Amino acid sequence: MSVRDERSRSVDRRVRVQGRPVDTYPALPPEAGRGSVRRVTVVGEEVLSRPCREVTEFGTPELSALIDDMFLTMYVADGAGLAANQVGVDLRLFVYDCPDDDGIRHVGHIINPVLELPDPRSRRLIDDFEGCLSVPGAGMAVPRTDRAVVHGVDKDGNPLVIEGLGYFARCLQHEADHLLGHTYLDRLSKRERKDALRQMAERQEDVFAQRAVKAARLGHH
Repeated sequence: MSVRDERSRSVDRRVRVQGRPVDTYPALPPEAGRGSVRRVTVVGEEVLSRPCREVTEFGTPELSALIDDMFLTMYVADGAGLAANQVGVDLRLFVYDCPDDDGIRHVGHIINPVLELPDPRSRRLIDDFEGCLSVPGAGMAVPRTDRAVVHGVDKDGNPLVIEGLGYFARCLQHEADHLLGHTYLDRLSKRERKDALRQMAERQEDVFAQRAVKAARLGHH
């Protein structure tokens, strides 16, 4: 048995919901079942290029409805994460349903997140493929650290700390960027950015068509 086998046996493989392991969890989270599909904003729209506002009111029906809608919109668009400004809402909030490199699924939402990255001396940058629901049809390699921690609160204002490794760390960094008014295109060279926009121009109609089919299948319009 290799060291890796030993390690994988000791990993708690349960789904993490809001950072905590749960014994069972459905493929489609309950939030998505309550939500309605919203339009996903596209790069170039102003709401994506400025920092979002802090959420100051918690426990409201409006905030719960927004989170429900964001979950369903994320599934319809086949995303692993979605920030509020990607549905045109200028608030510091994102939702996620994303695996880490051990294949463990992480699901939840976080409000007013503050991203904490490893110290530059111990930071390991990984170049990996990244896409964005607001840059439909494009994907590029983007360097990100392989670990990230996000501090924030849930929709009722309770403190949350979410830790991510590997692909899930990438997701946390990507969504935190959105709330600062950045997309992953801002991390690319001019030439790479041009390439991503060319991919988007060629493929976005297909992506929109797929989303429409999935939205209809989930019983929403």
